[in-house]
Amino acid sequence: MGKKLLFLCLLIPVIAMAQKTDKKLQQQIEHLVKGFNGDIGIYIHDLKHNKIVSINADTIFPTASIVKISILTGIMDKMEKGALQYHQQLIYKDSLLYEGEDILGSFKDSEKIELSKVMMLMLTTSDNTASLWLQSIAGGGSRINEILDSIGFKATRVNSRTPGREVNRTMYGWGQTTPREMESFMERIANGNILSKASSEKMLRLLGRQYWDEEAMSQVPPGIFIADKNGAVDESRSEVMYVNSKTNPYIVSIFTKNNKDQSWETSNEAWVLTRKLSALLWQYFNKDSKWIAPVQ
Repeated sequence: MGKKLLFLCLLIPVIAMAQKTDKKLQQQIEHLVKGFNGDIGIYIHDLKHNKIVSINADTIFPTASIVKISILTGIMDKMEKGALQYHQQLIYKDSLLYEGEDILGSFKDSEKIELSKVMMLMLTTSDNTASLWLQSIAGGGSRINEILDSIGFKATRVNSRTPGREVNRTMYGWGQTTPREMESFMERIANGNILSKASSEKMLRLLGRQYWDEEAMSQVPPGIFIADKNGAVDESRSEVMYVNSKTNPYIVSIFTKNNKDQSWETSNEAWVLTRKLSALLWQYFNKDSKWIAPVQ
C-alpha cells in the first residue's frame, strides 16, 4: 500500500499539469504551424479556464522591438522611486538620433518633450530613437536586466548597449526572451503584478495604444481592449497580445526566428501565420462571435 500511495502522490501533479493543456486547441495549432519555414515558439493562456497551449515555449528567441516592454519596466521602476516624473520635460539632443524613420529623430537639437510622450513613441509607434534614449534614462541595459532578474525573469534580457551581453547580442539582437516568459510578463502586467498595481495599470494603458495593428490585432474586433507589442527584423517576426474579451480573455505569445521569408510585404510567411493564429484563437474562445476578420 505504501508504494501505491507514493506512486499516486507522484502521479497527481503530472495529471494536474496535463489537465492544464487544452489538447484540442494544441492539436489545431500544431497543425497550423506545421511546415513553417523557420523556428517557431508559441505560448497561449486561456485566462478563463486556466488552460494553455505550448510549442517550444522555453526556447530563447530574439525580441526585436518587444524588448521595449523591458525598457518600459526600467522607466517605471525609476518613476516609482521618484527619480523620474511622468510629465517631466526632457531635452532632445542630436546625438540621440538612431537613423531610420522615427518621429523623435526628426526633432531639432535642444527641443523639449515630455517623458510621457517619449514613452508613448517607444510603445505606440515603436520609435527606436525614443527607445534607446529611454534605455539610457532607465540606467542602461544592465540595470534593466537586474530588475528583470529581481522580478523572476531569467531568460528575458536586454543585450544591445549592455556590457557583457555582446555574445547574446550577436545571437539575438537587441533583446531576448522566451514565449512563456513574455506571456507571463504580459499576464502579470494585466493582473497588476509588475512592480506595483499602479505601475502595471499605467503599463497596460500604454500597451493598449498600438499603431502597428495589422497582424495579430487585426483579427480581433476593434471594440475589444487589447494590449500588444510586436517586433520585427529580417529573420524574426514576433508578437505578444492580451485580449480582454468578456467571453474568454486570453494571451498569445508567438515568436519566430531563422525565417526563410525575410520579405516586408503583408504576405510574409510569419505575418500570415500570425494572423491565422490570431483568427483561430478569437473564433475558438468566442464561438458565438459574429464578427468576421479581414482577409488574412
